[in-house]
Amino acid sequence: MDFFIQLFTDPVGFYNQHELLIAQIGINAILAISIFVTFYSGQLTLANAGFMAIGAYTTVIMSLYLPTPLPVDMLVGALLAAAIGFLVGLPVLRLRGVFLAIATIGFVEALRLGVILNLPITGEGQGLKNPSADPLGGIVPILISVPILTYLVWRLTHTRLGQAWAAIREDELAASSNGINVPAYKMVAFVISALVAGYAGALETHINFFVDPTEYSVTRTIQILTFAVVGGTTNVIGPIVGAVFLTALPEIVRQFAAYRDVVNGIILILVIIFRPQGIVGRGGLAIIAPRWWTRWRTRERAAAAH
Repeated sequence: MDFFIQLFTDPVGFYNQHELLIAQIGINAILAISIFVTFYSGQLTLANAGFMAIGAYTTVIMSLYLPTPLPVDMLVGALLAAAIGFLVGLPVLRLRGVFLAIATIGFVEALRLGVILNLPITGEGQGLKNPSADPLGGIVPILISVPILTYLVWRLTHTRLGQAWAAIREDELAASSNGINVPAYKMVAFVISALVAGYAGALETHINFFVDPTEYSVTRTIQILTFAVVGGTTNVIGPIVGAVFLTALPEIVRQFAAYRDVVNGIILILVIIFRPQGIVGRGGLAIIAPRWWTRWRTRERAAAAH
């Protein structure tokens, strides 16, 4: 309760006291956007933590060994994640459903166990110290990136590309028979998702003094998936709401903070049973919007139909 009281009565003090929490909420929101792109195109891919690791490690390694400015390091990290996403997508995107999910989880573990934990340049499992970390200044690019990426992805879903993704999600065979190049459109979604996840990893290094390889395991992958399932995947706002809710929950209910994973698991089960479309899924707007807004939208749509 104190969390909400301070939020509404002293927003400046709330911001100063919870800067790192706000930054982490922003990072998780960007990760939620990345998994939304593949979900929207009908792909159950769970490689986001791996692409995040690529963006994070590339940014820190360049900061350690090259005189390039931090924005360039972050850009290279995100682009490298997208490039590797393209290479990974060539074989794995031939798979569907749970087989695709298993293959992409395999990529995450192969990257972590086979590369990050064995190469001297990545610290051989000991992690890396980040010389360019700025926990307080790093929150600004995060807060700027979240609304920009949200808007861009939302606009993307309303283009011909987004319509093709929606058609593939609904019926891949029907989409193919109508002239949609299914493999190409899937690959575009996979690469965009990798780019956004890599960018999230690059941003996260800016607020951490140490890059820990355990942060990019299957556990992080499942956490990102939970954001989407809890929030809903019918629009880009859904996974973001899930990320905000689940990231802030341990701070809201501090007595259960030590049991974060257990609480998240219970919430996930309850959502799957009672609201499989998520908080902001079909019919979910009424949960977060006042009734006058939903009534007004209903009347607006009815008037447009006539």
